[in-house]
Amino acid sequence: MRPTVKDVAALAGVSPKTVSNVMNGVVFVAPETRSRVESAITELAYVPNLSARGLRNGRTGVIALAMPDLGTPYSAEMSHFFVEVAHEQGWGVQFEETSERPGRALSLVSRARAHLVDGVILNPITIQESKLVDDGSLPPLVMIGEVEQQRNDQVWVDSVAAARDMTRHLIELGHRRIAIVGSPGPAFQTATADLRQRGYREALRAAAIDSDPLLEISCHEWSPRAASEAVTEFLRVNPAPDAFFCFTDSMAIGTMSALWTAGIPVPGDVSVAGFDDIADGQFATPPLTTVSFDKREFAERALALLVQRMGSPDAPPTRVTIAHTVVARASTRVRTPA
Repeated sequence: MRPTVKDVAALAGVSPKTVSNVMNGVVFVAPETRSRVESAITELAYVPNLSARGLRNGRTGVIALAMPDLGTPYSAEMSHFFVEVAHEQGWGVQFEETSERPGRALSLVSRARAHLVDGVILNPITIQESKLVDDGSLPPLVMIGEVEQQRNDQVWVDSVAAARDMTRHLIELGHRRIAIVGSPGPAFQTATADLRQRGYREALRAAAIDSDPLLEISCHEWSPRAASEAVTEFLRVNPAPDAFFCFTDSMAIGTMSALWTAGIPVPGDVSVAGFDDIADGQFATPPLTTVSFDKREFAERALALLVQRMGSPDAPPTRVTIAHTVVARASTRVRTPA
């Protein structure tokens, strides 16, 4: 016979209500109690009846997570932490990959309005996508990353401050001709690129360094291949700069590949830095200097906002900023004067 909530409660020595609280993740449960309940669920192989739960509280027990490209290390790592935190709170996660197709994000929002999922966590990639749900009739929704409107709850890393800090770090190492990779361009316009470029320019201005449009390299997509191709073309007609600040770690890895092909040692002749602190960057050759932030905290805060929005649909929107830090590794070094 299929185990019930009462069976789990009896094995864990708690009430059925406590079991429900553990699975729903809305009410705080002491860690020791939560551990006993989760052990009992595992031992009994208990599977909650989401349909029955939905009839009682109007929820499905499923949230949707939309990432730009699930094939990238950044999206994969962020998705991992969202699944871990959601599982701990009793939520199932439905994935969608939006890429450059805003229609997919709109479809998720429509599913949430139809109560097929309880809420949506959306990572917009284009400026168009970050605006598409700004219509005043939203389901529970949390935006992660940079957005172009303020109607929604949001969790982000301050890209202006983070890019400014990384550029300042490179300047403090003695670099003056600092190129960026991932700059806004006609083929790829994103709020993230705009903000990181702004932080880069602010740091140059504060150091009395003139910005040079030739050092602002755009890509048709934020990928290792696109960055490698763009940097290769840049080096074909320009001397190597002192340093490259790439707007993602994946683009930094592509940039290091282009420099290796061109016979330019890193960090011997050129320093390279990235953004996001993906695991691949730690094991690149050389290990990558990057902007880091706590991805698990990011997921925890986003899910907390989503649950809060489910309970208080008319509350004012909240923005949560996750702290960042510059992690210096072997891909950057002090520049020796010529």
